[in-house]
Amino acid sequence: MKLFGREPSLWISTIGSLLSLVAGFGLDWLTPGQAALVIVALNALVGVANGLRVRPVSPVVFTYAVGSIAALVAAYGVDVSQSIVGLVNGAVLSILALLLRGNVSPVESLPEAVQVHPGKSPY
Repeated sequence: MKLFGREPSLWISTIGSLLSLVAGFGLDWLTPGQAALVIVALNALVGVANGLRVRPVSPVVFTYAVGSIAALVAAYGVDVSQSIVGLVNGAVLSILALLLRGNVSPVESLPEAVQVHPGKSPY
């Protein structure tokens, strides 16, 4: 996966160094801790983008994204309780199940002649 022709890790490291530079000036709106959390959120969002491209889609990447974004929001002083994060995670997973369930189907058992048994080669 590439973003604007570059690997995501290059973008994240560049953004991280720029945020660290800005945080180093002692501005009120960005502390070093908040800069680190922005990088965590960016990593989670890039992980979600990558997770969408992999099949089957793993709901876990979305759970990490919700948790890291909640940590970022809390770092800026918004009161985010664990119950709210859990509710949002539950909603995200329900939406994912609704969207992705149509892409998953059960696999029928293979005929006995085709099944591979431990220790026996099918050939």
